[in-house]
Amino acid sequence: MPTQLSTTRHLDGLREAVTAFVAYAGRAGLEASVPTCPDWTVRDLVAHQGMVHRWAAALVRGERPTDEEVDGYEEAGRTVADPLTWLSEGATALAGAIADAPEDLSTLVFLNDAPPPRGFWARRQCHETTMHAVDALAASLGRPPRPDEVWVEPELAADGIDELLGGFHTRARSRLRCDDDALLVVRPDDVEDWWEVALGPQPAVTTRHRGGEVADDADWELTGGAVELYLRLWNRTDPPEDWRRLTAVTWS
Repeated sequence: MPTQLSTTRHLDGLREAVTAFVAYAGRAGLEASVPTCPDWTVRDLVAHQGMVHRWAAALVRGERPTDEEVDGYEEAGRTVADPLTWLSEGATALAGAIADAPEDLSTLVFLNDAPPPRGFWARRQCHETTMHAVDALAASLGRPPRPDEVWVEPELAADGIDELLGGFHTRARSRLRCDDDALLVVRPDDVEDWWEVALGPQPAVTTRHRGGEVADDADWELTGGAVELYLRLWNRTDPPEDWRRLTAVTWS
């Protein structure tokens, strides 16, 4: 799962995402519902993301905030007079903390086969902030967005697919399982990268490929643009019927 993108590119992605987040959240209004995060309002979304930014920044600075402190970050997001400025300030502080961190930073990471901590946190917060900015876009639209309505570039989307398939879905807690051994291929049609995900009763095993021949014995193959697959795999856009059938089998 080590990323092929630089920390600088991930920090740029984080900044792009928070700019979009603030714009769409402002357009939707703080009390608007979020179609892609049921039971949340935009205010809830802002408070959550701003809390995560502050928690991650503290970890990068070598701090270990207590549960009470982390709860306090989120409560501040719910009660501050200008939540969107508060969100931007937290993202700016996080990006600064990562940029200033040493290459040999030692701190918590939590995904399988993760990049070194400095790169891990740049990547993780780039993609988390991007997905929650997509949530803010959904709130402004009143529905999940289409892939052509988001700002994300295919290269960054492919990196997010890799983090999800190689980092999240290979963990013991992942629900990406099926009763019998099977092979899932995820193959964007606008980047060179593609993935084989070996499924079964145990945690998935993901192999990333760059170019070359695609496996012809897959039980399922998911294709489309990298941005489309990125959004679909994170459940941020409406899936077609064949995806619903796959989800019922493998994400149960």
